[in-house]
Amino acid sequence: MVKQLPYNEMRAVFERFQAAEPEPRGELNHVNAFTLVVAVALSAQATDSGVNKATKTLFEVADTPEKMLALGEEGVIAHIKTIGLYRNKAKNVIKLSRILVEDYGGEVPNSRAALQSLPGVGRKTANVVLNMWWHYPAQAVDTHIFRVGNRSGICPGKDVVAVERAIEDHVPVDFQRHAHHWLILHGRYICVARKPKCGACIIRDLCRYEDKTE
Repeated sequence: MVKQLPYNEMRAVFERFQAAEPEPRGELNHVNAFTLVVAVALSAQATDSGVNKATKTLFEVADTPEKMLALGEEGVIAHIKTIGLYRNKAKNVIKLSRILVEDYGGEVPNSRAALQSLPGVGRKTANVVLNMWWHYPAQAVDTHIFRVGNRSGICPGKDVVAVERAIEDHVPVDFQRHAHHWLILHGRYICVARKPKCGACIIRDLCRYEDKTE
């Protein structure tokens, strides 16, 4: 495992990310907290673009838990059947909608524990919702962040929780809110899995990765 980058180099990394993309955005389309929860839950083992195509029509007819329940499981399936694991995901969407109506008055709760109690919502999903909707500096570690963090030394860790903690402990606080978005985008488009595009990388000179490409 590579060593954690020291403070001054961490500041330099995130200053560059910020200069390149001052206000990074998540790529899942949503209109409110509920549709964000649903979109993120649907995105497991699926691409954001694939989820956006499916939810375009779904959210036009069901943008609240009450409307989703009225649509029913088969109705949800009709909209999301192009997404992997669509039957199980539709079941979870209906279950979480029922819980939101019965236990939270139709509102999406904004604590990590309450969010994680919803079917199909894990820690990563909860952190995405807390960050994107409530602007809380929660760090949603996915495969992209795990790869970038361990290659570069920005946030090395043996598992996603260790990487999440490394971000929280080592990224300067003025960059915490957008940290996971910058890292996801960097992993999705530059520090890709098979052959990272090191020649186009804005943090190449600070990165600890030994097998850099041209």
